[in-house]
Amino acid sequence: MQQTDLPAAEYRHVYEFHVRFGDIDSQGHVNNVKFLGYLEDARLEMFHGDPVRKGEQPVRGMVISRHEIDYRQPLLPTVYPVRVETWVTEARAASFTLAYEVRDDENVYAEATSTLVAFDPETNRLRRFTPAEREFIGRYTAPTA
Repeated sequence: MQQTDLPAAEYRHVYEFHVRFGDIDSQGHVNNVKFLGYLEDARLEMFHGDPVRKGEQPVRGMVISRHEIDYRQPLLPTVYPVRVETWVTEARAASFTLAYEVRDDENVYAEATSTLVAFDPETNRLRRFTPAEREFIGRYTAPTA
């Protein structure tokens, strides 16, 4: 799942975090399961935290249908921030795919994708995205050449 066509910075959501002591496993690096937590934190900021801070409605009613992650190199304890950069690679009427890089300025530690689907919790069924949701998703979708 090597990321080859990376979008310009204006189409990426950036979430910075610090590696916590509890993230480190007995091998002395960040445990692989913690990476999924980093991706979750980045998605929560992208779809909830950032919109609320901007006075916009948070995006709700989506569920994950698939995750895929490739670990590129060990993430060791560091005092410097690490970040998750996230963007949309494909958008459809009722689903879209997010791509992520867990990285710092010099290294990519993991690359991942998640497929999210629009979901109605009241009917317990999939649904189509609303125009407002499509507009929001489009902010992170780079135009194709």
